[in-house]
Amino acid sequence: MKRLRGPRLTEADDLLAKADLTEKIIEEIQQRRLTQSQAASILGIDHPKVSALKQGHLSSFSIKRLMRFLVLLGSDVEITVKQRRKPRVAVRLRVA
Repeated sequence: MKRLRGPRLTEADDLLAKADLTEKIIEEIQQRRLTQSQAASILGIDHPKVSALKQGHLSSFSIKRLMRFLVLLGSDVEITVKQRRKPRVAVRLRVA
């Protein structure tokens, strides 16, 4: 089976999306005044992983997993797909 090759999400775009999602997760944890242990329980992860999130160590978290954390914290996650206005070399992922 041939793999389609087209514009790819760059590593920088991936890291930026993860950072934006993590910022929303941390904001929700702080707004709800959750301890790291409480947050870990809600998210189904251990305490050190919550600490890693808060410290910006994101390599072990996928974008999909971070979105699931937001859902577990009671947020809706919306993905919008739209046509590009101008052709670009790489695709863009933005967290609003």
